[in-house]
Formats: sequence, structure tokens, C-alpha cells
Amino acid sequence: MKEKATSFDIAYQAGVSQSTVSRALRNSPLVNEETRQKIQAIAKELNYKVDKNASNLRSQHCDTIALLLFEDPTNDDSAINPFFLSMLGSITRACADKGYDLLVSFQQSSNDWHADFEDSNKADGLILLGYGDYVDYEEKLIKLNEQGTHYVRWGAEAKDLPIVSIGCDNYLGGKEITEHVIKQGRKYFAFLGSASSRAPEFFDRYKGHCQALKNHNLVVNEKAQFNAFYTEEAGYYAACELIESGEHFDAICAASDLIAIGAMRALKEHNIAIPEQVAVVGFDDIAIASFTFPPLTTVKQDTKLAGELLVSTLLASISGQEISTTLIEPNVIVRKSCGS
Repeated sequence: MKEKATSFDIAYQAGVSQSTVSRALRNSPLVNEETRQKIQAIAKELNYKVDKNASNLRSQHCDTIALLLFEDPTNDDSAINPFFLSMLGSITRACADKGYDLLVSFQQSSNDWHADFEDSNKADGLILLGYGDYVDYEEKLIKLNEQGTHYVRWGAEAKDLPIVSIGCDNYLGGKEITEHVIKQGRKYFAFLGSASSRAPEFFDRYKGHCQALKNHNLVVNEKAQFNAFYTEEAGYYAACELIESGEHFDAICAASDLIAIGAMRALKEHNIAIPEQVAVVGFDDIAIASFTFPPLTTVKQDTKLAGELLVSTLLASISGQEISTTLIEPNVIVRKSCGS
């Protein structure tokens, strides 16, 4: 039986060193184009396959990224916020394009997910995806920094900590969608979603919402702000509280599409017409947003770009480059739930 070709066989035929062969097969810029093409042609002719395990052992890399997906409360058994499903697909494609495998691991905030994936050689770095209570996991992010773990998270900018995030400009998104509703002639606004540091994405959206009202000399009615976290059910009960409070409102800005969809159900049950009596807008532009009745006006977060940036930023960190937080520009998607 003919033995498998080795990198030394390629080196002999090409008249170069074995280390040059290894670099050429990794498309290293340290090898000139002519030599790289010659080596790769010989490798193809010999039907040479890189021993990935041996290569990884030498380089101390496993060419794998771990995606830690934090469970969010949902109305089904998926435990995945629908917004993150499209981002998951984008991350998977971006990893494949870079020649990396993706290890997806479900986590709960109580788990020891800050354990060192790199030392165990499970992954070269981590992507953290999911909301949860920021105050609960802030300490673990600090621990990751202390361990020297390569990681990047999806979320709001952490201005007071050395944490690199890729996220939407939530403040701008909250401001722009509120301004759009104001242009439809609405004056009395309610906000459904957290307005605290425990949910920084929602809090930034709320602050942008408030700034838009102030810019147009409209009242920020704090009594018309009701907490809601992530789910349709939360949005439904928050809207019921709003209705029962007796506060006057002709518009609801929800911190997420799921919250907005739940609020729409509550309004319909109370025979409040959308958008004739109350305009409703959300945030995220999940797939179902265009299929509600009426279709939901919302803020789109570019999940394709988000996935690409999460992967490229993490790989830059792994390779020793300086990385920094990036905020993606939001885009208001106008549909019929606010009267347009």
C-alpha cells in the first residue's frame, strides 16, 4: 500500500523547507505567490491532506470558535430569542468563510461559562450572544479579561469596563423611531421595556426615546414606562398595566418586537384600534414583524453584518491585534402599525 504523502515529500519536490510548505498551505503572505502556487500544485498532485490535529497541536490553536448562547425566556421550548436565530446563521457562515469550526453551547447565567475554553483547547475564543441580566454576568466578563481569554460579545457598549462589544446603536435607534412616530402626529407616548442598567440595550433605547420627545418639546411621562423583558407575554402584561393605569397615550414604543407584539394583543383585547387610536412600534425587525396585523414598524439591526463583525473582531483578537467596540447603524423599517 502506498504511504500517504507528507509535507516533507512536498518540500523535497519543491526544493524548499518543510516550514515553507506549511506556510504556503496556510496561504501565508510570508511565502511569495509563485512559490505558494507551486507548492499547492504539488500538494494537489500528491493528494496531500493537512493533518488538522497535528497542525493545531503545533500552533496551539484548534481553529474553533465557541458561541456561548445564553437562554432567554421564550413562549416555546427553543430558549432562543428569535432575533438571535438570523445572527446565528450569519456567524456560522462567517466562521466557515474564515476556515473555522463553530461550537455552539447553550448557557445559563448561573453556569460557569467563564471557565477557560482556551486552556482546555476547546476553542480559540468566545462569542457571547444573548441578553440576560447584565449585572449578573458583568463579574464574569471581568474574569474573562483577567484570564486573558479572547472574546467578544453582542450588546451595548460598556463604557466603564474594558469589554469589547459589537452592537447596534440602540440610543440612535430609539431616538429615530420615536421621531418617526412624532411625525405621524402622536404626542402622548408610553414605553414598554426596562429602563435600568440591568438591561443596557433596552435602557439605551429608552434614553434615545426620551431625547426625541425632549427635542420636540413633548412630555416624558415616567408613569407611562412599564418594565417588560424580551417576551410577548411580558409585552402583553405591561400593556395591560398601562391600559389599567389610566395614563393617556396615543403611541407605544416597545423595546423589542416581541414586546410590541404582546402589546398589540393587549390593545386588541381592549378594543383599542391600531394605529387609529394607538400607534405601536418595536425594535429588532424579527421575521414575524412583517406578518403581524397590522404589520409592525420597527428598527432593523443588521444581523448579517453583526455576525461578520463578531467573527472578524474575535479573530483579530486571537491574532494579537488591538480590537475595539463597534456600533452598527440602525434602520427604521416603516410599516402600518404607526399609521404610515
